[in-house]
Amino acid sequence: MSSMSHQFLKNPYFAVVGASTSREKFGNRVLRWYQSNHLNVTPIHPKEHMIEGLTTKASIHELPYPSQTSLSIVTPPAVTLHILQEAYHLGFRYFWLQPGAEDDQVRAFATTHKDTLHIILGGPCILVDGPKLLKQKL
Repeated sequence: MSSMSHQFLKNPYFAVVGASTSREKFGNRVLRWYQSNHLNVTPIHPKEHMIEGLTTKASIHELPYPSQTSLSIVTPPAVTLHILQEAYHLGFRYFWLQPGAEDDQVRAFATTHKDTLHIILGGPCILVDGPKLLKQKL
């Protein structure tokens, strides 16, 4: 496990960008993973007001502690790039891009900002690696 993934889970707050009301979708499965591990998570969805019993925020702009919040991103690559650009300007520093949320433009952005942003991308899914990381965190 990389030190980046350990640091990602050390933050006190988490948000899932691309959270979904559909239990079959990864945005919902990732959200429920945070819930089942008793982590302080906020779903981000522009139209839904409640997902899995949690009050949503319409965008990352509404999150109160950017520097202490890790973002799981489960969106199409074009949306992911926009979220990363916004998040960078808002002061977010830790990101876990779920498989399928990246493309060449997203990877280029991550490379350009590798000294200030900690972006996990390229395949590891929090649903697979997260449980091991949480055990190591204890």
